[in-house]
Amino acid sequence: MMSSSPRRLLAVLLAMLAGTPAVAQSRAGAALHVPAEYYKLPNGLKVVLSRETTVPTAVVAVYYNIGFRNEPRNRTGFAHLFEHLMFQGSQNLGKMEFIRLVEQNGGLLNGSTRFDFTNYYQVVPTHAVRRILWGEADRMRGLAIDTSNVNNQRDVVKNEVRVNVINQPYGGFPWIDLPVAANTNWYNAHNFYGDMTDLDSASLSDAASFFRTYYSPNNAVLVVTGDIDIPATKAWIAEYFTKIPRAVLPAKPDLTEPRQTAERRVTRIDSLATRPAIGIGYHVPDRFTPEWYAFGLLDQLLAQGRDSRFYQELVQKRGLTGSVDAGINFGLGSMYDYQGPMLYEIQAFHDADKSQDAMVAGFEAAIEPLRTTPVDQATLDRALVKLRSALYAEMEQFAGFGRANLLASFALFDDDPGRINQLEKGFAQVTPALLQRTAQEYLRPTNRTIVFIVPAAKSAVAGTP
Repeated sequence: MMSSSPRRLLAVLLAMLAGTPAVAQSRAGAALHVPAEYYKLPNGLKVVLSRETTVPTAVVAVYYNIGFRNEPRNRTGFAHLFEHLMFQGSQNLGKMEFIRLVEQNGGLLNGSTRFDFTNYYQVVPTHAVRRILWGEADRMRGLAIDTSNVNNQRDVVKNEVRVNVINQPYGGFPWIDLPVAANTNWYNAHNFYGDMTDLDSASLSDAASFFRTYYSPNNAVLVVTGDIDIPATKAWIAEYFTKIPRAVLPAKPDLTEPRQTAERRVTRIDSLATRPAIGIGYHVPDRFTPEWYAFGLLDQLLAQGRDSRFYQELVQKRGLTGSVDAGINFGLGSMYDYQGPMLYEIQAFHDADKSQDAMVAGFEAAIEPLRTTPVDQATLDRALVKLRSALYAEMEQFAGFGRANLLASFALFDDDPGRINQLEKGFAQVTPALLQRTAQEYLRPTNRTIVFIVPAAKSAVAGTP
């Protein structure tokens, strides 16, 4: 992940300016409607254009359908490695010149590796859209993959693993710990940051092959949103991207997970941790099923805001912790921007005098009423209002990048960016009975995995192995 304080500050300032008409319409009672034109180039590149003229800026984003979990076996860490390599130069741009191209045109940029994709995105003034499209096409057409770049960025990635995971208190908690413990399929359960042995064994030919395969136009989606001229943007895209050759893609890996039928518990001793922590993961329903929509509302009831049941039960009533954080695809996105099996993850840090059993009992006390008794319609309606508010806030984040992110995800995974306009309808169809049935199936103890983080000092005193 690339970031810098000035860019974050600019993003905040732009986001403050970039209110969307969609939000205003919803406050008046109208359904959310995001205009989107969707088509494909002859080489398979998916393209989404969405015009929104509140401020004279645009978002240009390219998403590649390769991420942490769908990278090949023995190539763990490659998805993350290429997130770094994409800034090391291309046919017509030298090392780091893409970044300078964006910044010299008054823009900001970032990139990230997630479960099912790696993305690159820029927020720029409208006048810079053409040159940014040219730069993205230059990277897609021919990345500068040489021994120096591969070795240098491999060392950068390895150091990032050491800093952010191995030598970090609670490193990898819960976003690596829970999937590894809860899942049985290797693709969903391996070390997502990358095995050091795999990274060390990466050859120049391995890197070149990975790029030709997974960074091809028929494995990507290009999204341009904001104050754009649609006909001109289409012409530039045709000019710069059409001649990039498509690749023969390997078969998609099988990501399916069996139904979990017994609770799993794992304890990890952390020599750097200062307080104990608990992480709980529940497998969630498949995307866009009625139960998936219901689970989104269960999250609102349980974890979002100070009126949530976790906060009321564990913080206010029992004094077990100061806060509880949770979500579907927690820490790596939202419930909308992933494709395969996913967990609902909960995390809380607590003092050493609060036992593991007491923490688990507190969460059970908050959850169990939703499994035994249907909520009243007023409670469900409040959850729906909170969810809609969160959805609109997500769309507006990072100066409008949030909207581009949803459009890209639905195009990449579902071949249908128009799904963005069906979300509210799906949530509105959830009934108290469906909410209860979903809680009974997906919030059952036998569908959960618990990871306990125990500081090494406490472990030694307590005699924990």
